[in-house]
Amino acid sequence: MQTASTSLGTQVQVRGVTRRYGSVAALEDVSLTVGAGQVLAVVGPSGCGKSTLLELLAGLQEPDAGTVTVDAPGERRDHCAYMPQRDLLLPWRDAVGNAALALECQGVPRAGARDRARPLFERFGLAEFEQARPAELSGGMRQRVAFMRTLLPGRPVLLLDEPFGALDAITRGSMQRWLAGALDAEPRTVILVTHDVEEALLLSDRVAVLSPRPGRVVAELEVPMPRAERTVSDPSLLELRERAMEVLR
Repeated sequence: MQTASTSLGTQVQVRGVTRRYGSVAALEDVSLTVGAGQVLAVVGPSGCGKSTLLELLAGLQEPDAGTVTVDAPGERRDHCAYMPQRDLLLPWRDAVGNAALALECQGVPRAGARDRARPLFERFGLAEFEQARPAELSGGMRQRVAFMRTLLPGRPVLLLDEPFGALDAITRGSMQRWLAGALDAEPRTVILVTHDVEEALLLSDRVAVLSPRPGRVVAELEVPMPRAERTVSDPSLLELRERAMEVLR
């Protein structure tokens, strides 16, 4: 089932992008292509411009050089849904109200937006938590609500910035499996920023490795096996992990 769109994603291209803040270059001459429906993970050391790259893709910033394009008409921000590191749930809204917020911002009446959000709660393992306030939810539950809010507008490109970075190891592993299933059920073009190489390999079709600041693409690794068949102990995945870690070192 597609929540709001039958689109399976759209191609995203980054060509020769440089972004500076005063005299400091965050990104330099970055080029990437993400095909329609593909999942690209971006890894790299802290401060290498990973979050800046997502903000450029979302249209929240503009590059100082180079181009960022989404293969669809209109402004790229109209086709991209951005999930920041923190869930940013509104404490005075219940869970279904938080999930419906992006639809309301698009002009959908509140009751209609809640009606569209409600069916996802059972599918995302949150049945009976629709009326819970954020303070009553675990970290993993809050992230699922935030992901629903990102997914519901039906935009073909999802930009996910360290979605599980604040979670403990056990919850993080559970959420990685959950997200893999969610991406298979709701195909989109996805750019996932993470500092966890294993997470990148478990969830993506391809991993782009950035250098220390200014961030440059220093390697791209293809992940050949289907997500459903991947485990952290798989020899092919371990080999890719070593290649990524060697580049990062």
